[in-house]
Amino acid sequence: MTVVGQVNKAAASTTNGTGNTGNTTDPTSQAGSKTASDKAMLNYDSFLQLLIAQLKNQDPTAPSDPAQQLAQLASFSQVEQTIQSNQKLDSLLTQSSLQIAQSYIGKYVQTSGDNPVSGTVASVKVYSDGLIATLDNGKQVLVGPGVTISDAPPKTNTPS
Repeated sequence: MTVVGQVNKAAASTTNGTGNTGNTTDPTSQAGSKTASDKAMLNYDSFLQLLIAQLKNQDPTAPSDPAQQLAQLASFSQVEQTIQSNQKLDSLLTQSSLQIAQSYIGKYVQTSGDNPVSGTVASVKVYSDGLIATLDNGKQVLVGPGVTISDAPPKTNTPS
Protein backbone atom coordinates (compact mmCIF):
# COMPACT_ATOMS: atom_id res chain seq x y z
CA MET A 1 0.00 0.00 0.00
CA THR A 2 1.56 3.29 -1.11
CA VAL A 3 0.74 6.65 0.45
CA VAL A 4 -0.22 8.89 -2.43
CA GLY A 5 -1.08 12.00 -0.42
CA GLN A 6 -2.43 13.38 2.79
CA VAL A 7 -4.94 16.09 3.63
CA ASN A 8 -5.13 17.52 7.12
CA LYS A 9 -7.45 19.92 8.89
CA ALA A 10 -4.85 22.37 10.23
CA ALA A 11 -3.33 23.36 6.92
CA ALA A 12 -6.33 22.51 4.72
CA SER A 13 -3.84 21.68 2.00
CA THR A 14 -2.69 18.58 0.26
CA THR A 15 0.68 17.00 0.83
CA ASN A 16 2.43 14.04 -0.64
CA GLY A 17 3.87 11.22 1.43
CA THR A 18 7.03 13.24 2.15
CA GLY A 19 5.14 16.19 3.62
CA ASN A 20 5.81 18.59 0.74
CA THR A 21 2.84 20.66 -0.41
CA GLY A 22 1.93 21.18 -4.01
CA ASN A 23 3.13 17.88 -5.44
CA THR A 24 0.13 15.60 -5.50
CA THR A 25 1.78 12.29 -6.22
CA ASP A 26 4.23 10.15 -4.35
CA PRO A 27 7.70 10.08 -5.91
CA THR A 28 7.85 6.30 -5.49
CA SER A 29 4.68 5.81 -7.53
CA GLN A 30 6.05 8.15 -10.20
CA ALA A 31 9.26 6.13 -10.30
CA GLY A 32 7.32 3.01 -11.28
CA SER A 33 5.58 4.89 -14.11
CA LYS A 34 8.82 6.45 -15.30
CA THR A 35 10.49 3.06 -15.34
CA ALA A 36 7.81 1.66 -17.65
CA SER A 37 8.03 4.75 -19.82
CA ASP A 38 11.82 4.60 -19.87
CA LYS A 39 11.72 0.93 -20.87
CA ALA A 40 9.28 1.69 -23.69
CA MET A 41 11.43 4.60 -24.82
CA LEU A 42 14.54 2.43 -24.66
CA ASN A 43 12.84 -0.21 -26.78
CA TYR A 44 11.61 2.47 -29.18
CA ASP A 45 15.08 4.00 -29.52
CA SER A 46 16.64 0.55 -29.85
CA PHE A 47 14.17 -0.27 -32.62
CA LEU A 48 15.11 2.88 -34.52
CA GLN A 49 18.82 2.08 -34.18
CA LEU A 50 18.25 -1.46 -35.41
CA LEU A 51 16.13 -0.19 -38.31
CA ILE A 52 18.88 2.21 -39.40
CA ALA A 53 21.55 -0.50 -39.05
CA GLN A 54 19.40 -2.90 -41.05
CA LEU A 55 18.87 -0.36 -43.82
CA LYS A 56 22.63 0.36 -43.97
CA ASN A 57 23.58 -3.32 -44.09
CA GLN A 58 20.83 -4.81 -46.23
CA ASP A 59 21.54 -6.57 -49.49
CA PRO A 60 20.75 -4.10 -52.30
CA THR A 61 19.57 -6.96 -54.52
CA ALA A 62 17.00 -8.17 -51.90
CA PRO A 63 15.85 -5.17 -49.81
CA SER A 64 13.65 -5.72 -46.77
CA ASP A 65 9.96 -4.92 -46.86
CA PRO A 66 9.49 -1.22 -45.93
CA ALA A 67 5.79 -1.79 -45.14
CA GLN A 68 6.68 -4.17 -42.30
CA GLN A 69 9.21 -1.72 -40.91
CA LEU A 70 6.66 1.10 -40.94
CA ALA A 71 4.07 -1.13 -39.29
CA GLN A 72 6.52 -2.00 -36.50
CA LEU A 73 7.44 1.67 -36.06
CA ALA A 74 3.76 2.60 -35.82
CA SER A 75 3.07 -0.08 -33.22
CA PHE A 76 5.98 1.12 -31.06
CA SER A 77 4.65 4.67 -31.35
CA GLN A 78 1.20 3.51 -30.19
CA VAL A 79 2.72 1.76 -27.16
CA GLU A 80 4.57 4.94 -26.21
CA GLN A 81 1.38 7.02 -26.52
CA THR A 82 -0.55 4.49 -24.42
CA ILE A 83 2.04 4.69 -21.63
CA GLN A 84 1.84 8.49 -21.65
CA SER A 85 -1.97 8.36 -21.55
CA ASN A 86 -1.88 5.98 -18.58
CA GLN A 87 0.45 8.32 -16.71
CA LYS A 88 -1.93 11.23 -17.28
CA LEU A 89 -4.92 9.15 -16.15
CA ASP A 90 -3.05 8.12 -12.98
CA SER A 91 -2.34 11.79 -12.26
CA LEU A 92 -6.01 12.72 -12.75
CA LEU A 93 -7.17 9.90 -10.47
CA THR A 94 -4.72 10.98 -7.77
CA GLN A 95 -5.90 14.58 -7.94
CA SER A 96 -9.52 13.45 -7.79
CA SER A 97 -8.79 11.32 -4.71
CA LEU A 98 -7.08 14.25 -3.00
CA GLN A 99 -10.06 16.52 -3.71
CA ILE A 100 -12.45 13.94 -2.30
CA ALA A 101 -10.21 13.50 0.75
CA GLN A 102 -10.15 17.25 1.33
CA SER A 103 -13.95 17.37 1.26
CA TYR A 104 -14.06 14.87 4.17
CA ILE A 105 -12.14 17.16 6.57
CA GLY A 106 -14.44 18.34 9.37
CA LYS A 107 -17.21 15.87 8.45
CA TYR A 108 -18.73 13.43 10.93
CA VAL A 109 -17.97 9.78 10.18
CA GLN A 110 -19.73 6.75 11.60
CA THR A 111 -19.07 3.10 10.85
CA SER A 112 -21.49 0.24 11.14
CA GLY A 113 -20.83 -3.27 12.36
CA ASP A 114 -19.85 -4.97 15.60
CA ASN A 115 -17.44 -2.25 16.76
CA PRO A 116 -18.85 1.06 15.50
CA VAL A 117 -16.45 4.00 15.39
CA SER A 118 -17.51 7.62 15.07
CA GLY A 119 -16.00 11.08 15.20
CA THR A 120 -15.03 14.14 13.21
CA VAL A 121 -12.41 13.74 10.49
CA ALA A 122 -9.15 15.51 11.36
CA SER A 123 -7.03 14.24 8.45
CA VAL A 124 -7.22 11.85 5.53
CA LYS A 125 -4.43 9.79 3.98
CA VAL A 126 -4.83 8.78 0.36
CA TYR A 127 -3.36 5.36 -0.38
CA SER A 128 -3.14 3.65 -3.74
CA ASP A 129 -6.04 1.39 -2.73
CA GLY A 130 -8.28 3.75 -0.72
CA LEU A 131 -8.70 6.54 1.82
CA ILE A 132 -8.05 6.29 5.56
CA ALA A 133 -9.61 9.00 7.72
CA THR A 134 -8.05 9.84 11.08
CA LEU A 135 -10.70 11.08 13.49
CA ASP A 136 -10.34 13.74 16.16
CA ASN A 137 -10.27 10.97 18.78
CA GLY A 138 -7.22 9.38 17.11
CA LYS A 139 -9.03 6.38 15.61
CA GLN A 140 -8.62 5.54 11.95
CA VAL A 141 -11.40 4.55 9.57
CA LEU A 142 -11.09 3.05 6.11
CA VAL A 143 -13.54 5.05 4.00
CA GLY A 144 -15.64 2.57 2.06
CA PRO A 145 -18.85 0.56 2.24
CA GLY A 146 -20.61 0.75 5.60
CA VAL A 147 -19.19 4.19 6.46
CA THR A 148 -21.62 7.09 6.85
CA ILE A 149 -20.28 10.61 6.28
CA SER A 150 -22.39 13.62 7.26
CA ASP A 151 -22.00 17.29 8.12
CA ALA A 152 -22.86 16.80 11.79
CA PRO A 153 -23.50 13.98 14.26
CA PRO A 154 -27.04 12.59 14.13
CA LYS A 155 -29.41 14.07 16.66
CA THR A 156 -30.35 11.67 19.42
CA ASN A 157 -33.89 11.57 20.66
CA THR A 158 -33.99 11.94 24.42
CA PRO A 159 -37.22 11.02 26.17
CA SER A 160 -38.90 13.97 27.89
